[in-house]
Amino acid sequence: MTRSPERDDEPLDPAQTRVVRRLRGLMILSSLIMIVGFLAVFGVIAYRLSIGAERGRNAESNVNLPKGARVVSTAVSEGRLVVTIEIAGVVEVLIFDLATLEPRGRMRITTEP
Repeated sequence: MTRSPERDDEPLDPAQTRVVRRLRGLMILSSLIMIVGFLAVFGVIAYRLSIGAERGRNAESNVNLPKGARVVSTAVSEGRLVVTIEIAGVVEVLIFDLATLEPRGRMRITTEP
């Protein structure tokens, strides 16, 4: 299927034209797949960099406890900070998000009379 330079001006026969069209289509498809792959990789890199910046922030917060309350214990697990306090004989468990130190829940433990 090699052509000599003096035959470059002659038109291709229909079979050769189909092969050339098919190769161009495959080349375009291959290029599009490669571009989508690069976009996906760069998108994941950008996403992880932005998440890493958010995780790196230092959270600072003040928690005001009622008068007479005392902290019994603290624990950290699965991105949560759990603080157990005692207020006038009633035990409460406060749950905070470790990354932002925002309150996520409160549980009061009382005894039945």
